[in-house]
Amino acid sequence: MDLRIPQMDLILPWDRLRDWVHCMAVVTFDLELGQTLEMLFPPHIKLTEPEKSNVCYLSFPDSNSGCMGDTQFHFRIRHSPNKLDLVECQQFSKAYNSKCPPALQVDHNSILGYVYFRQVKDPTLRRGYFQKSVVILSKFPFLNLFTQMLDILAPEFFDKGPDVITSACQDIYMWPTPTPGQVLNLPFLGSNLQITIPTVNCLSNGSPVTSSQMNTQDTSFGSKISTIIPSVYQADLFQALRPVLSHVHLLWELVLTAEPIVVMAPLPDTCANTVHALLSMIFPLRYCADYRPYFTIHDSDFKEYTMKTNPPPPVILGVTNPFFAKTLQHWPHIIRMGETCGVNIGKLKKASNFKLLDSQPGVYTGYKPFLQKDKGLLKKIVMGMQSQRPVEVQTVILRKHLHELTESFMIPLERYLASLMPLQKNICPCKSAPLPRPFNPEEFLATLDTSGPQLTTGIKGDWSGLYKKFFRSINFSEWYNMRYREAAEKLQALHLEIMSDSDIRSWISGRDEVEAVDLILRLREQIAQTNLPVKTDVREKLRSHVESIIKTLPDDLQSVLHCD
Repeated sequence: MDLRIPQMDLILPWDRLRDWVHCMAVVTFDLELGQTLEMLFPPHIKLTEPEKSNVCYLSFPDSNSGCMGDTQFHFRIRHSPNKLDLVECQQFSKAYNSKCPPALQVDHNSILGYVYFRQVKDPTLRRGYFQKSVVILSKFPFLNLFTQMLDILAPEFFDKGPDVITSACQDIYMWPTPTPGQVLNLPFLGSNLQITIPTVNCLSNGSPVTSSQMNTQDTSFGSKISTIIPSVYQADLFQALRPVLSHVHLLWELVLTAEPIVVMAPLPDTCANTVHALLSMIFPLRYCADYRPYFTIHDSDFKEYTMKTNPPPPVILGVTNPFFAKTLQHWPHIIRMGETCGVNIGKLKKASNFKLLDSQPGVYTGYKPFLQKDKGLLKKIVMGMQSQRPVEVQTVILRKHLHELTESFMIPLERYLASLMPLQKNICPCKSAPLPRPFNPEEFLATLDTSGPQLTTGIKGDWSGLYKKFFRSINFSEWYNMRYREAAEKLQALHLEIMSDSDIRSWISGRDEVEAVDLILRLREQIAQTNLPVKTDVREKLRSHVESIIKTLPDDLQSVLHCD
């Protein structure tokens, strides 16, 4: 049976595909044109010329010599949605972003590309090689999910052709909406992928539902075996950071404070996985600066990121082209990854000692960490390697440590932010909703002696200095702006709840018409704010208050207000 949807029916039915996937692409190598976009599906999707160029170049390794066979990696580019798409995406992401951890929130100004590249010898072709990539473009940072999807999709595509992509998109079109906290069964080309997107309140090692729980809840697919993906996002930290594990605490500080970092590796999957692991180090805190898991000299942002500014912009770049060794040698933090899997237990190399093309794997930086290493963690990891502990267990140990370290760093900030909220008894129903007090760095730092992270982590060092550096980073400003906005909305909601339970008619008696009308307009405006966490019954009470106030006014004014 032909499952393809007729061309005339594509435009509207495929819109639901965007709940998960922006589009799929096939990129091939043309002897005369170079990398070219062979296929884009759904066909009505429009990419800008810079986006097309970026997708084409980023879907192929910079150097193909080391990428024989199949290679998977991912990239990230700037995205410019049209106004209609932006409105629709914002409506969807508003609900999704409010429920998931900040690190998994979608960003409408960027898009991620997940690549399955195949290069094999083919004497029938003029170049002697078959080179082609299957690419999934999505706004979601679900690396593990899309990697698994490409494992299924790409080999079938190479075997059977474009119809496979049509069938894959039809399957995705039928998927449930991405909803954090729910077990989601995702039928895909004869398989069933089972995932759970973590919620903002469930920030453990990945999925809030264990594998056994997920299996018992899968009752709708009969005898079909489900592929359970325990975490849609979390990186294999141990494998990705293995060559630089002895510097893991320094790297955590660099990522936390959004320092400019370049990862140089021989292959795109190595640099992309390393960048992803760096971002995962501060989970659940969101890395708010730019990051490019795989970056080439053809990228539309190449000039912006290779200009010799001091300091370089806050971004993490993953590169493979040796050209970058010279172009980016002025960067303060360079991570050089080799092809070996051993742990580098050597000392840090100074950034000034970075020898262009012949550098050894390691971390090249002049940065002096604020905190001491946790030697207990490093000893446990090394002992695990000596005893051949499974790499999955090593990753869990490392992830748990970094997660607790990040939480210990953020909890004092959360606690201090809560102290900036006014007391409920001081909220007056007849005045405007209060706002939290502004953040005072010195006031916060004064609390560290009695409630700082050194009390829970046991790690010694200059915690105050690290916080001061964090305060100057985009990671802090974005986190603070988000938390301040949430706190202000909670105060507005609480203010409305108090107003709904107050005796408005008693307050309005004796007031002039101007004050009454002002209160009516303010109440209507606040009732209409759908972003506020206000219960339905509170809104109904407030509407009743509005009607009560209107009835106290002259008839002509009542008519005007009812018309509004």
